[in-house]
Amino acid sequence: MCGRFSLTQPLDSLAAFFELYELLQKPNLQPRWNIAPTQKSAVVRSQGGKREIALLRWGFAGPNNAPLINARSETATQKPTFSEAFAQRRCLIPADSFYEWQVIEGQKTKQPWRIGLKGGGIMAFAGLWQPEAAFGNEDCFTILTTAANDYLAPLHERMPVILPREQFGLWLDPATPRPILQRLMQSYPAEAMARYRVTPVVNGVKVDGPECFAPLNPALKSVA
Repeated sequence: MCGRFSLTQPLDSLAAFFELYELLQKPNLQPRWNIAPTQKSAVVRSQGGKREIALLRWGFAGPNNAPLINARSETATQKPTFSEAFAQRRCLIPADSFYEWQVIEGQKTKQPWRIGLKGGGIMAFAGLWQPEAAFGNEDCFTILTTAANDYLAPLHERMPVILPREQFGLWLDPATPRPILQRLMQSYPAEAMARYRVTPVVNGVKVDGPECFAPLNPALKSVA
């Protein structure tokens, strides 16, 4: 799954990475080290054939307004909550890392890990968005997940779908056939990823600063 992530990159970097050539609206992006469900984050979507970046709330409306922050890529087209959005409103969620909590035998608390690409840099999660559907009539998004690759499987059985840049156009194009979309939603190559243990400070949803990136053992840090 993906329950927390970070985005500390400035708008100019995101505009270049996602080829946002005409920014009619420029959201006020601030560095975020610990984005939590129901909070807002940047989303890249296609509107009128052009890519735009906007701040949307994380989580579709679920039972009793519980936020549905993830959708399983294997079944999203079959679920009434996600099927229409999958067909018509796919998006990209920029991030520079995400967190996972590992269950360790014999310990009561889980160990948090920070996960990203080797060398750091921007990632794009595959997502869906919904107009004015939840939490005060605000546009919202959810992150698609898939089976974890071999590198991340010891931490959790699921991981976000991460799309390479050459697949952005296919993902955002509403005309892309469903079989092609299904092939895009694969586990990201294990050899391209990095991870390290972080301190428990990231457990607090109100903690949102550089301290969230602090390694538990600085000598073993591997995400730039």
